[in-house]
Amino acid sequence: MPKITYKDQKGNSKTINVENGLTVMEGAVQNNIPGIDADCGGGMACATCHVYVEDSWFNKLPKSEDAEQDMIDMAYKPKKNSRLSCQLIVSDELDGLIVTTPEKQS
Repeated sequence: MPKITYKDQKGNSKTINVENGLTVMEGAVQNNIPGIDADCGGGMACATCHVYVEDSWFNKLPKSEDAEQDMIDMAYKPKKNSRLSCQLIVSDELDGLIVTTPEKQS
């Protein structure tokens, strides 16, 4: 199983194994990762799963769709490396992915 590292703005991190086919958000929720609330359950309607993707990983991910970008625009302090973790499907190619939750979500 791929390992995903979740970090917060205080420098705390937790690395967990996430099953292929789940989203980065689902892995966080199943493992009680703080800062990823997923209020809409992955319906891309709330941005409470907003994360910053480590720069070294950002261009390795599939491009975001317009609907995801629209939701990110409403998120807390969006950046060029912002993604909704509900839209990141875990696969072997994401082994080692590092994401950080925004300060307001931590």
